[in-house]
Amino acid sequence: MPESLCPDCGKRMFHENEDTLKMEVSVHSKFCRKKEGATQSYMHRRKGEKKSMDSERDTDGAGKPVLKR
Repeated sequence: MPESLCPDCGKRMFHENEDTLKMEVSVHSKFCRKKEGATQSYMHRRKGEKKSMDSERDTDGAGKPVLKR
């Protein structure tokens, strides 16, 4: 079975289909954390954090908040 090992974080990826494995490796290379257990995704935020990540899209054209908080 074809397999691949990420040189940055050490994740072992394997799949029966070699083309699928190539796609998995490609996706992993874009989102690799570089070290095991590290988090660098903007989706992972502290629970109490209320400030908008994107201040330009925080409100619509009329000034009303786009997202409920």
